[in-house]
Amino acid sequence: MTVLDTIRARAGDAPVRLGLILGSGLGHLADAVEGVGLDYADLPGFPHAGVSGHRPRLVIGELEGVRVAVLGGRAHYYEKGDPAVMRAPLETLRALGAGTLLLTNAAGSFRPEVPPGELMLIADHINFSGLNPLIGEPTDARFVNLVDAYDPALRAALAGAAAAEGIGLPEGVYAWYSGPSFETPAEIRALRVLGADAVGMSTVPEVILARFLGLKVAAISTITNMAAGMSDEAISHEHTKAMAPLGAAKLERVLRRYLRGLA
Repeated sequence: MTVLDTIRARAGDAPVRLGLILGSGLGHLADAVEGVGLDYADLPGFPHAGVSGHRPRLVIGELEGVRVAVLGGRAHYYEKGDPAVMRAPLETLRALGAGTLLLTNAAGSFRPEVPPGELMLIADHINFSGLNPLIGEPTDARFVNLVDAYDPALRAALAGAAAAEGIGLPEGVYAWYSGPSFETPAEIRALRVLGADAVGMSTVPEVILARFLGLKVAAISTITNMAAGMSDEAISHEHTKAMAPLGAAKLERVLRRYLRGLA
């Protein structure tokens, strides 16, 4: 039985409209979906998401009247050194009918006016790691155009949903740092010169893969800390998990409003 057979046997054959990947501390959003959950361990080719704060389950069902497929946890490059670790789940989303992918993550802010507890709509990214999930792809499809990788129409729709909820959603540039160690203050100063507004350890390889697969993409960061050297707070994964819920409630309202607009 293939992974698609397994999923459809449990969740039915109806196509999903969009996929959603949840970042640290945001797994509760999967609980809001009225549908069926499947553990990654039961889905051939799906990774083991070994980071605390993530829930490695695929949930398919209705959220605000839209059929969605939610990846409750992601695997990261820093876990096993594979930038393409999320390729199978994204290929599965595409095969299930999703034409749009919404990603969320936890990030450190470079901007004092976007402190912990706020959200940032990603307008573009800097692949500071230099890694790429398409290295080794044998076809010419690997030469992916990443101009407007973060779809302008989707960004406008999410910004409109945030405005309707009275929630600030400034745009910014997200920098991908491989992790798992946090960045040094010198690295943060370099990224600020390069034009980044926030930094994190995920999302960029998934965006590259999604565009390779033909998915439209949008992404929102939940700001959990100020970047290294920009405040006196002690940066840690425990701190990230503790702060993520502050922005998660706002993010859920934005996503629900956006989905109601689709429905």
